[in-house]
Amino acid sequence: MAIIEHDARFDADSIEVNVLGIAADVGQHDSGMHTHQKAQLLYAPRGCMSITLSDTKFGKRECVLPPTKAAWIPAGVEHCAKMRNVVAYRSIYFDIQFFNDLPSSVKILGVNSLLGALIERMAMWAWDMPSEQQTALVALFIEELKLAEELKLSLPIPSDKRLQAWLQGLRSGKYQAEQLNKIVGEIGASDKTISRIFSQQTGMSYQAWRQQWRIHAAIERLAEGASVSAVAFSLGFASDSAFISFFKQHIGNTPSQYFKVRL
Repeated sequence: MAIIEHDARFDADSIEVNVLGIAADVGQHDSGMHTHQKAQLLYAPRGCMSITLSDTKFGKRECVLPPTKAAWIPAGVEHCAKMRNVVAYRSIYFDIQFFNDLPSSVKILGVNSLLGALIERMAMWAWDMPSEQQTALVALFIEELKLAEELKLSLPIPSDKRLQAWLQGLRSGKYQAEQLNKIVGEIGASDKTISRIFSQQTGMSYQAWRQQWRIHAAIERLAEGASVSAVAFSLGFASDSAFISFFKQHIGNTPSQYFKVRL
């Protein structure tokens, strides 16, 4: 299986097939914000990718996709996929002219063993496979897609210019999302101003946003192979047990349960 380089670009709209599957090992990669006319399912059975999505209400939001989760992206939605390490990348594109029963909104979904097997099969089939040979599998895929558990794990990103350097610092690891009174110096604005920005531009209080950011960071770092102890320390938890309790409170499972491989 080939490695897709960090600057590679792929135009799914230029290939005229009803269902187009891509399977590859992808190294460090940033697709850049883009749209396409086909609907897309993104999934990584190994590794972790992050995606940025346009949000008509709050600007942009970010999601992480560990090995047991997938993203459904309808046609026309602006988005960007990023990988920091080698990821087993699976992408399936659907020509919406031929399918009228696909989900019309962005969804982050749990992937069970059947859906995972269908994604693997469809991502790897030949592009010139006759459509009549795809019919049964595509119908089963769509049914499983509709039944899949939808997860509320996206993180809205504030657009205020005063926060952009700090947000970039979060992404690079230079900063952590600390308590509000500890970030005013990094941002250069008062705690009241920062609170107002988050409320207006994300629909969340800063504290709620911070907790969601910590969950995202934890999922991404754990999926990349970091230990529970290392993640707990990097996110400022007093102990491993405090981190595990926090993770279970917000996700419903411990980290080991959450990353249990279903395939």
